[in-house]
Amino acid sequence: MIHMNPFFEQVYKIVEKIPRGKVISYGHIARILGRPRAAREVGWAMRCCPEYLPWQRVVMADGSITGGAYADIRKMLLESEEVLFLPDGRVNMKLCGVEENEVWLED
Repeated sequence: MIHMNPFFEQVYKIVEKIPRGKVISYGHIARILGRPRAAREVGWAMRCCPEYLPWQRVVMADGSITGGAYADIRKMLLESEEVLFLPDGRVNMKLCGVEENEVWLED
């Protein structure tokens, strides 16, 4: 039996709640989980993210899309969800980013 890192499980519970057309940053997830300095650990969790979760909806705080070879796929998936982008290719966090106080995240 494989035991998943409890922090990763908490990250995935948040990721599964991100609505279509919205994005959230690694740092925002870390803050929700009470670990404001754990954005990098959230990134590690996302590298192992189950495929059925909307992994494409987690981006950098400035709207940059990460993912190396998967960055283009991530952008295409976000575009199909009508996520808006700035002229420089970053997600428009003002219009599509999850607000810090959105209560649906905390359950």
